[in-house]
Amino acid sequence: MNKIEYCTNCVYPNISVNNCFDDDGVCNACILQDEFNNMDDSIWKQREKVFHNLIKEKAALSESNYDCVIPVSGGKDSYYQTAKCIEYGMKPLLVTYHGNNYLPEGQRNLDRMREVFNVDHIVFGPGVKNLVDLNKTCFKVMGDMNWHAHAGIKIFPMQIAVKFNIPLVIWGEITWSVAGMFSSDDYVQYNKRTVFEHDMRGYTIEDITKQSENLTVKDLPWLQMPSDEDIRLSQTTGIYIGNFFNWNPNKHAKEMQENFGFEFAQEPFERTYRTMSNLDDMHENGIHDYMKFIKFGYSRASDHASKDIRSGYISREKGIEYVKKYDHVKPQKDLQRWLKYVDMTEEEFDTIADSFRSPRVWRIENGEWVKDNVWGCSSSYGSVKLDKSEWSKYQIV
Repeated sequence: MNKIEYCTNCVYPNISVNNCFDDDGVCNACILQDEFNNMDDSIWKQREKVFHNLIKEKAALSESNYDCVIPVSGGKDSYYQTAKCIEYGMKPLLVTYHGNNYLPEGQRNLDRMREVFNVDHIVFGPGVKNLVDLNKTCFKVMGDMNWHAHAGIKIFPMQIAVKFNIPLVIWGEITWSVAGMFSSDDYVQYNKRTVFEHDMRGYTIEDITKQSENLTVKDLPWLQMPSDEDIRLSQTTGIYIGNFFNWNPNKHAKEMQENFGFEFAQEPFERTYRTMSNLDDMHENGIHDYMKFIKFGYSRASDHASKDIRSGYISREKGIEYVKKYDHVKPQKDLQRWLKYVDMTEEEFDTIADSFRSPRVWRIENGEWVKDNVWGCSSSYGSVKLDKSEWSKYQIV
């Protein structure tokens, strides 16, 4: 209890999803990335051939005017997915779930896609009052105010593909590779099970509406995956393009910037050093990610640093430096904007946030939250807001 170990290669803790270490203290995700790093050009050419054969086979079975749906937020990955599909002669339909909190450069990136790629684009945005309610309710229920966005970008594009019998939905990065959950040979699919277990965190619409003062199931049809029968009849398959092409976000971001005018963030983020990611929601790198730190003791700077260490962009020492600088920061500008958005006080926010702290990570010493760090010592991170009667599970026994 309260004892966290860190990977000896990157900066990931053993509390991250399905993460465990080998005898040398190296985590699953580093081992998986090594598998990808060690693939030579001949293997990637074989995988590209698998992709080519798959899209050819799907096109032959389909009567749709579109070869695929690409779920896009307007980010670097969206640009890469679209460029790659067009390169392979596909006619894509872009589909966006719009959560209402885009950064200005993120909105421009999204709007630009229709022009630079000359593609059709559906943008769906729920009512703003419903989105505000979802932000507030999901924060209280699961400590994740952006849950609706993670679910919406995966579910609504699949609804469109099934409704119009479009044979493929093409996602980008194998999102769980960061935790090393799969082998490089698994060719993970994007389907009802993976969406429910990972993107929806195992929560249902009913879990949200029963805690909401205003929302009903009828307000959230865009959060319901198509039925198994509808998916079978449409013959729609969801895939990750990262299974077929060597995934390198730093390289891709630069290429998309040079070739299509993709914009990075104009101002640095408070909680991570990258400026190319998560421009579709101003709170994703802010208080949403702060809540990850509150829950599990690590956050997006750890994610970004670990990915960059595994890919050889930075050293572990530099990664630790980034974690020290960014992981713990409470982003006041971002927080105050969100509190006003949902009509909540900071005291209420802190009390709710504390209730989600994992006792596997956090302990209470002298009224302060304390945890072990990747650089080998423990530190305190703020005063405890919980009632003292709730302290017992955070004491070392």
